[in-house]
Amino acid sequence: MTFKIVLANKVHDTITSKLEPFGQLALNKTDHPYSRDDLLKNCADAHALMAFMTETIDEAFLEACPNLKIIAGALKGYNNIDVDACSKHGVIVTIVPDLLTEPTAELTIGLMISVARKVIAGDQFIRQEGFQGWRPKFYGGSIQGSTIAVLGAGAVGQAILKMLKGFDCKKLYVDKEALSPQTEHDLETKKVSLEEAQKTADFIILALHLMHETFHLINQGFITSMKPDSYLINPARGSLVDEAAIADALEQGHLAGYAADTFEMEDWAVEQRPRTINERLLTSKKTVLTPHIGSAVRAVREEIEHSAACSIISLINGTMPDTAVNNLDLKIVG
Repeated sequence: MTFKIVLANKVHDTITSKLEPFGQLALNKTDHPYSRDDLLKNCADAHALMAFMTETIDEAFLEACPNLKIIAGALKGYNNIDVDACSKHGVIVTIVPDLLTEPTAELTIGLMISVARKVIAGDQFIRQEGFQGWRPKFYGGSIQGSTIAVLGAGAVGQAILKMLKGFDCKKLYVDKEALSPQTEHDLETKKVSLEEAQKTADFIILALHLMHETFHLINQGFITSMKPDSYLINPARGSLVDEAAIADALEQGHLAGYAADTFEMEDWAVEQRPRTINERLLTSKKTVLTPHIGSAVRAVREEIEHSAACSIISLINGTMPDTAVNNLDLKIVG
């Protein structure tokens, strides 16, 4: 049997070279994801799919692609993949759990500095209005001397706290589970309640997974309870926030700024999601918005694709990939 492998988005040449000896490749050579129809057409007789967050894998998709053995996700969060449906159809799902952590934490620090120090507004001022020399303009906040609360103390949350050690700031975290005393000591942080974080933090950073209980966690009520003139940073998932409520708070002056790398419109698994970014966020002078570039470090993206490719090769060689999120019997998969 010739193993057909579909790569849903453009990947590095090194990845295609790695996979070529193991089967027939169907490559997306464009800079855009496949449409649903094109993805279905390519996967109808495919055995493996390297998927990204732009692909929605649901029951209907799996029924239309009966030969699929593995969905190798070049991603960490996988709300766009119905894992239960994959298990039902005997399809292994793998992810890349670790490689996105440090780049995402690094970008988070950049977003904090950019929104607090009005970097984007200053850049636009120079380009559009001309710079005549120093003026008393664009005063903002600072990480130095501030109180920062990270919601979620998983791998990304801990990486953010670690990077913040270079700043003279108070670092708090909110999580169901407490970190070990040694980890808290090493990261110079302490666990607090969500209410305390809202009342005391100058910056609140989201480092949470998107689940039923975290959907629109940041809503009008949450923001009202936040410290006035504080900043909200979202490098995690768009639907953790109600973007309309964020826009209201910025216009009303309760929030000093909002920085995000992810947006509600990206969460394809949420049926009622908005189809565009809230227009008021796009036009606000208090926002810094980046196009989901948390892992967009060239070497890291290549390594993520490499990990997904290795998962496919493992399955072809009869070995369960160690990055699988559903534990299926290889006999069932085969």
